[in-house]
Amino acid sequence: MNKTMDARTRHLLTAPPFALLVSLATPNSVAFFIQSIVSMTEVWIIGSLGTASLAAIALAFPLLMLMQTLPGGALGGSVASSIARALGAGNHERAERLIWHALAIAAIGAALIILLFTFLGEGLFRFLGGSDTVLEQATSYGRILCSGGLFLWLIGVLTAVFRGMGDMRFPALMMVTNAVVQIPVSICLVVGAFGLPQLGVSGAAVSAVLVSALISFIMLLRLGFGNTLIKLRLHPQLFSSDLFADIMRVAAPASLSPLLTVSTIISLTAIVGGFGESALAGYGIGSRIEFLMIPLIFGLGAAMTSLVGMSIGAGDQARAERIGWIGSFSAAALAGSVGLILAVTGNLWIPVFTQDPAIHAAALSYIRIVGPCFIFMGLGFSLYFASQGAGAMLWPVAATITRIFIAVGGALLLTRTFVFGLDGVYFAAALAMAFYGIVIATSLKLGAWRK
Repeated sequence: MNKTMDARTRHLLTAPPFALLVSLATPNSVAFFIQSIVSMTEVWIIGSLGTASLAAIALAFPLLMLMQTLPGGALGGSVASSIARALGAGNHERAERLIWHALAIAAIGAALIILLFTFLGEGLFRFLGGSDTVLEQATSYGRILCSGGLFLWLIGVLTAVFRGMGDMRFPALMMVTNAVVQIPVSICLVVGAFGLPQLGVSGAAVSAVLVSALISFIMLLRLGFGNTLIKLRLHPQLFSSDLFADIMRVAAPASLSPLLTVSTIISLTAIVGGFGESALAGYGIGSRIEFLMIPLIFGLGAAMTSLVGMSIGAGDQARAERIGWIGSFSAAALAGSVGLILAVTGNLWIPVFTQDPAIHAAALSYIRIVGPCFIFMGLGFSLYFASQGAGAMLWPVAATITRIFIAVGGALLLTRTFVFGLDGVYFAAALAMAFYGIVIATSLKLGAWRK
């Protein structure tokens, strides 16, 4: 091991994996869970505006998911992996220069999203079944979210920089702060409390942008002037193709996962839209609950990315795989338990979001069919992040591509050929989720991380 390595990195490379994962993942998981409350609170407050508003937020949900998972998961995981591998090899200068490359990629990504939404956004929402008031509200939400999207990208990248250093507490603190501030701001802007304008669904987008700007500014200040392992500072040779390639080698294939996941949601939303506005609103509640699993798993997966990356950088392949198995089984147990509890108690929590019997029935059916399969989501999604740390994204991407074919193809088959109705969409989604987790776990068992 490099004798000049700092004590913190040395500890992350030698401490017992399970205890280390628990200590690093706990602040992440708590923070992501609190952050996910923001999403569910928005559904609750928007639900008070009526069925049209619930349907509008369901249409816009894939866009929000893309704006969070691309920078936070695909690019963020790659950034954390690159920095962790550099620190694992004892190269602090390389790790610092990687920060600038990550920020540049984030700016480009945010600009591309604005461009795509400008030309395709309204047409996409119309394709998904939006019309009249629903279409208008969804488009307004998307336009505001994309216009301030740079700040959402910065949060994803900057939290990844800290995670790459092995610092999980500060980004967790920032996420909790984000939630604590965003919830009241969002409520006030949606309903027009305390003399603020009543913006309806658009208020949730305005709140997300404003709070993201604040949090990203605080993190930039800490990287520039705080007591951190690596800092945001100028170097003689700031940018290089080698460092861009180091990040994009993992980020490019990893980006396919959130893109294809969102494509799956979009496709299923379009199919569900054919069953009516109430079905769309119910599916929106159910899919938000599924989205609740992502932050919970991401808390553990983020720690796995850093620890696996450092182990790979230090040449310890066996430790990297051991961390992968311990972390993925823990994530599967967590997600599976939550999924079962939600499925059993659906009649207790769904009325919080809606009193409409048709919407209630659609949401209840979703969680009872898909909820028990959250165990496979926990298994596969955590290994997706761990694979970023290992720099081995072939099988996670292959599993994601296959998942969309099973989900969409199965939904069309079950609803149009076998006439399963709305439940057919949910059965296909559950089967695809199970396949996704099993394939990625099998790939690790067969040595996907071994060069």
